[in-house]
Amino acid sequence: MKSNTLIFLLLTMVFTVVSSCEEESKSEDFTNYVDPFIGTNFFGHTFPGASLPYAMVHLSPDVDTQGWTYSSGYNYQDTSIIGFSHTHWSGVGMTNGGEILLMPTVGDNLQVLPGSKDNPDEGYRSRFSHDAETASPGYYSVELKDYNVKVELTTTQRAGFHRYTFPKTKNASKIILDIGHQIGNMKSEGKSEFKIIDNNRIEGSKSAGLGRVYFVAEFSKPFHYYGTFDAEYKSPETGVGIFPYKDAEKGNKIGAYVYYSTEENEQILVKVGISYTSVEGARKNLETEIPHWNFDKIKNDARKIWNKELSRITIDGATKDQKQIFYTAAYHSYLALYISQDVDGKYFGSDGKIHSTDNYDFYGSFSAWDTYRSQHPLLTLTAPDHVNDMMKSIVDKVKNYGWLPAQHFLNVHGETMVGDHLIPIIVDAYKKGYRDYDIELLYEAMRKKALELPKPPVPQYAGRSGLEDYIDLGYAPIDKVTEAVPNTLELAYDDWCIAQLAKELGKEDDYNLFINRASNYKNVWDSETEFFRPRKFDGTFLEEINGKEQSVVETSSGHSYYKYFDPLLIGRRPNRHYTESNAWQYLWAVQHDVQGLINLFGNKDKFINKLDTFFEMSSIITPPKYAGVSGTIGQYVHGNQPSHHVAYLYSYAGQPWKTQKRVRQVLDNFYKTGSGGLSENEDMGSHSSWYILSAMGFYPVTPGSTSYTIGSPLFGKATINLNNGKTFTVIANNNLKENVFIQSVKLNGKDLNRTWIDHYEIIEGGDLIFEMGSEPNKLWGNNSKDAPPSMTAKNVK
Repeated sequence: MKSNTLIFLLLTMVFTVVSSCEEESKSEDFTNYVDPFIGTNFFGHTFPGASLPYAMVHLSPDVDTQGWTYSSGYNYQDTSIIGFSHTHWSGVGMTNGGEILLMPTVGDNLQVLPGSKDNPDEGYRSRFSHDAETASPGYYSVELKDYNVKVELTTTQRAGFHRYTFPKTKNASKIILDIGHQIGNMKSEGKSEFKIIDNNRIEGSKSAGLGRVYFVAEFSKPFHYYGTFDAEYKSPETGVGIFPYKDAEKGNKIGAYVYYSTEENEQILVKVGISYTSVEGARKNLETEIPHWNFDKIKNDARKIWNKELSRITIDGATKDQKQIFYTAAYHSYLALYISQDVDGKYFGSDGKIHSTDNYDFYGSFSAWDTYRSQHPLLTLTAPDHVNDMMKSIVDKVKNYGWLPAQHFLNVHGETMVGDHLIPIIVDAYKKGYRDYDIELLYEAMRKKALELPKPPVPQYAGRSGLEDYIDLGYAPIDKVTEAVPNTLELAYDDWCIAQLAKELGKEDDYNLFINRASNYKNVWDSETEFFRPRKFDGTFLEEINGKEQSVVETSSGHSYYKYFDPLLIGRRPNRHYTESNAWQYLWAVQHDVQGLINLFGNKDKFINKLDTFFEMSSIITPPKYAGVSGTIGQYVHGNQPSHHVAYLYSYAGQPWKTQKRVRQVLDNFYKTGSGGLSENEDMGSHSSWYILSAMGFYPVTPGSTSYTIGSPLFGKATINLNNGKTFTVIANNNLKENVFIQSVKLNGKDLNRTWIDHYEIIEGGDLIFEMGSEPNKLWGNNSKDAPPSMTAKNVK
């Protein structure tokens, strides 16, 4: 009897422990692993402020507004803050945003200009210390040293919430609303304007570089004093542009100020709704999303929303630092795509009119050259509830604009980056089963853009650069087209994507047309130098430099280009042969036909020798130096997207163990904790999504196909919690730091010798189990039949 009782007690204890562990796992707070400061130093260009996934508002501190270093408005090396604005771009290389800035101040002297970093006292900016600064998903806080004011920020999707804790003052606590503030100098049409409606509300609009931003700001405490200012105007009577008790203003550098008397630690709250359609839209957004003054509720709601998003992937067998890097990467990935519609579905279209969505989110911006490679493929696995809405947004853009745009931010369209990369984003989604949108309209739009130039009112620059020559010659000539080599390579890839969609839709003639054009990359291949080399309109390759002094050729049409071919030269626009890269880095830009590239070299051994040299040679380039050359392994540059897939190419040539080595080297060397943790611009999730996918053990070398090339899993276990209720788990046994090499793989209990897996194998759920070791198994995945798919048939022997 006693033994039965003892057994019962032991079983009860075991059950309790197991239940406790399960409950702990379910309640795990993934936001604790996120550090929004990662990437805020050097040139990561991330921002630490508060936001939600896929939001319109990104409320963050601005420390400077001028120069590429301050593309996000923030750099960790700075020591003073201008204020807190509501729009920021995550990790981009453009200077834009910073709309609707607020700054709490204290003192008898009214300052309406921010002042300089060298002398903050000459303006309203304030010194601060990182010791008194914190950030977590959906929340930011800092102490303003010059004013003894604590600032706290949180957000909903379309509204920002400020909480300022003031010291005791008599008519000396102020809040500045600087509508003239913006990041960068992008010109805008029209004037900004606002009106002080009553003693706790200000409404208006900011004329910004990417369009007009409307706002409604409500204050929890009635103003004691108030007024307006125009920083571009100096009254002949007063010498300043300050207007006490004036209730409206119009101009470029305008703003408002409000005064309070405050008790010690008195809190004043400000909530700001924004909209791209109207003041009414901003008001409705604010009233719907923050109908109360409970700051902590909004802050806690934001944390819950982020925790749910971050829980889409769980990892085990990771160090504390690895967890922080991984979940911050997930945070940056889910942060990077922004909705643009109001709560009632209204959005400002590219035709200058207000439109409405039919119960879906409208995504206004696509940084396509950056994000097609890994950001959008990641979302097809981890954010399936958003992918169809993104496709519907592109449908709307085509309808409103009358043309398929390429990379764009809000309604500023133009072929600013090489290629036509909304196409792979669309095709990748369609091939992976996302089909709740008008694919025929999108197909006809991409086909039209691939065959002809736009007609008015669509501007000529919205067309494919060098299209006529690309069609007639099969390549873009360097003496007519800027960055002509990648223009040819990337359009060939885009045409391959169109061919895949044509095949899916049963358009056989179109498939044949575009699959033939997908081989155009071969037309700029130089077998003598073994590079994709600039080629002139007359068919000759650009002369090699061979010790000659580089110069610039200027044509009668105003086009210019570097005179000599130098495979280590990146150079400067508009003279460049390659986009932000050199011939070594663009040598591998044939993601759709790696086997075809191998064939150009003659055999796999020559291909691998060139690839080895690429990783082993010096990282030095021909002057001038270029800021994007960062995160280097030889000429591999992880700081720029054209290199991102290259480590995976060994798997196409029968040496996947070299892929495993190089992928793990990039994961370990170029992703760190702390503010300097990114090697280069985050670029709207592109660097972070590379990390997430590669850390799980696979990567989409060819968006537009459903295959992922296997690399080297970083963690003992990673689980994707799929929307269909299933899970896909990657397990890496014996995964010590030195064990980077795959010994064997099983997929759902069966041996897997190929070096790739399919999207549909992942979403069906199951287990991908790796056995890892410190020495390469050169027999695994070494046959041609094991290589990932290519356009050109494999030479199987």
